[in-house]
Amino acid sequence: MPLGSPRRHFRVTDSTNQRARELAREGAPHGTVVTAEEQTAGRGRQGRSWVAPRGQALLCSYVVRPLAEHNELMPLAVPLAVCEAAELLGAPSCGVKWPNDVWVGDRKLAGVLIEARPGEDWAVIGVGLNVSVEPAELPLELRDRAVSIGGDATPGGALAALNGALEDWLKATREAVLTGFRERDALAGRPVRWDGGFGVAAGVDGDGGLVVSLASGESVSLRAGEVHLSV
Repeated sequence: MPLGSPRRHFRVTDSTNQRARELAREGAPHGTVVTAEEQTAGRGRQGRSWVAPRGQALLCSYVVRPLAEHNELMPLAVPLAVCEAAELLGAPSCGVKWPNDVWVGDRKLAGVLIEARPGEDWAVIGVGLNVSVEPAELPLELRDRAVSIGGDATPGGALAALNGALEDWLKATREAVLTGFRERDALAGRPVRWDGGFGVAAGVDGDGGLVVSLASGESVSLRAGEVHLSV
């Protein structure tokens, strides 16, 4: 079954990831996608909320099953697909802030939330992509940090583009994913900080971890958590 079929659409729901997880537990086939015009409890990474005015963003969650060994790099592959889809619709060149935020310049265009449970052979890929969101419609704290595709782009067109791009990137080899990520790495060579230290981002290793060069001359690889540009 190709990605994007069958589709379950809601005018309003709490979270497309929540609906997709329920469908996955009920045996929904690979490729099932849940979409919504509006979310009342949309979530991003680290427990953050995802805010988007009704009908102006692509809000979707896919069921992926079964999981294969190369899916270990899914957190890197998915934002690459989002970049491709957004650029097809006219977005400027996109980069990826490790592990899976999509940026235009230093503004966030899209976020990815992947959820899987140990022992269950499926994952849910959630994507929130700003399509035609005006800054004035966002909370004050987000207005200078978010960006949209703009132009004639629509959530429906974004979904169609993402279906195809995800289909390709979820089948890509580890080498292709790592190469693609390194070409779009928005943090490479820039000072970053995280809970535990600060240094200069130096790309990703073969397992998808963020390599950071420390002032001591040593390097560390971050496997999870949040990193921020250090001003």
